[in-house]
Amino acid sequence: MAVDYAALKAGGFMRQKQKDTFSLRLRVVGGTVTVEQLETIAAVAKKYGQDYVHLTSRQGVEIPFIRLEDIEDVKNDLAAGGVQPGVCGPRVRTVTACQGGKCCPSGCIDALEVATELDKRYFGRQLPHKFKFGVTGCQNNCLKAEENDLGVKGGMAVTWAEDECIQCGVCEKACRRGAISIEGDKILLEAEKCNHCGRCVTACPTGAWHGKSGYIVSFGGTFGNEIQKGTELLPLIEDDETLWRVADTAIDYFAENAKPGERFAKTLERLGWEDFTAKVQEAYHG
Repeated sequence: MAVDYAALKAGGFMRQKQKDTFSLRLRVVGGTVTVEQLETIAAVAKKYGQDYVHLTSRQGVEIPFIRLEDIEDVKNDLAAGGVQPGVCGPRVRTVTACQGGKCCPSGCIDALEVATELDKRYFGRQLPHKFKFGVTGCQNNCLKAEENDLGVKGGMAVTWAEDECIQCGVCEKACRRGAISIEGDKILLEAEKCNHCGRCVTACPTGAWHGKSGYIVSFGGTFGNEIQKGTELLPLIEDDETLWRVADTAIDYFAENAKPGERFAKTLERLGWEDFTAKVQEAYHG
């Protein structure tokens, strides 16, 4: 019987150089795997593989040395433990994320929550080429958001409450961009220097700096045969609805305009950024 290698690849089974042998890529969202899933993955790797797994650079888990004749049994055993195969080829890939504000003191957003929603909305969608999302919780940028076709970085819109301030100067010292200065009894914020890191909010001992969490989005990043940093085109996005509207616009633009085998950055380079920029700005403004 003929083997549909394209369908197997689409379902996460990547051919190895050994005949009729595959490395199975699993579906992992934001680098988070439950204990039950870990136990299931370990059992499958022991039973059908070579007693080890590979952790990919994009927080994925792969089980090498799966034999062709075991594929259906592997899928069934994984499903019983709540584990799904991933995808390869021209599709939306694994969504990566740091732990964000749920655990990290620097986090401005719950990165895993955002990644989970992105995964629900887009994972596995067929496109002209692969498309990657990455979510990082703050300006420390542990997940390197700009390396992705669409990167999301946590940020804060900050404001100063004069009546709560004791003029201690901690915020001025905490700001790495020189955006905050003390003049007399006033605190001045130079908005054009602020990168929305939120350090003033976390550093202030009296809560005089208030922060509202938001999203900094970049477009057109790649990190492979060619390296290109994603470009920020919008102000800080301050609500989820706008973020999803912008993400929908970006991925739809790629689906409608990219040539087969062309990454998002190349599409934007070929067509120019003007039309795309206008479309995401329209999405931003609703």
